[in-house]
Amino acid sequence: MANNNDSRVDKFEKRRKNTKSISILLILGAVLLILLIGIWIFGGGDKENTTDQTQPSSQEEQNSTDEENESFYEKESKEDTETDQEENSSSENDGNTDKEDEEQEEIEKQEVDSSDENVLKAYTADWKPIGTEQEEPHTTNYSDGSQDRIEIKEAVLMVTDIPEQNLVMHWVGNGGDQKVEATVSNEDNSEIYRVYLSWVEGEGWQPTKLEELKTVKY
Repeated sequence: MANNNDSRVDKFEKRRKNTKSISILLILGAVLLILLIGIWIFGGGDKENTTDQTQPSSQEEQNSTDEENESFYEKESKEDTETDQEENSSSENDGNTDKEDEEQEEIEKQEVDSSDENVLKAYTADWKPIGTEQEEPHTTNYSDGSQDRIEIKEAVLMVTDIPEQNLVMHWVGNGGDQKVEATVSNEDNSEIYRVYLSWVEGEGWQPTKLEELKTVKY
């Protein structure tokens, strides 16, 4: 009888221990399952939030890059436009200069006789008035630096081949009513000219005759 009782007690203890172990395992499993569910729920939500938060940042970076690219292309386009305008302006100026030179070359000089022994050759041509900033009625001012002297010099340069930086104005004087005579040369006196000019009302000084001289006399 004692042995049977001991045997029952042992069986009961074993069963109790097994039941306790199973209960512990079930509890651990339930806790682990709850943790996994919590991680999945909250972790997934954070991931979604993170994705949502990073998306605008990426969009902002893209927008910033697009703006920089647009600004760069706008700047390049503006610089190209300005360059084209400058080139066009330069071409127009060159064209105007060439046109003026061509017009000047088209004016044919006609050689005429001269009784002055100091004259090598004399020419007349259909030169145009130089233009003026002066108002009518006009009175010639022969003073250095006057508007008349400035415009007379321009007219002289128009009919001679002397560069402005080499032009020497030896004498400018009265050649008659609203007329002047100007004796000029280059710096070494290898080219000497006497230019006759007449005033055209509202249009300025007009060259009428050009003489090549042997020496400077005035």
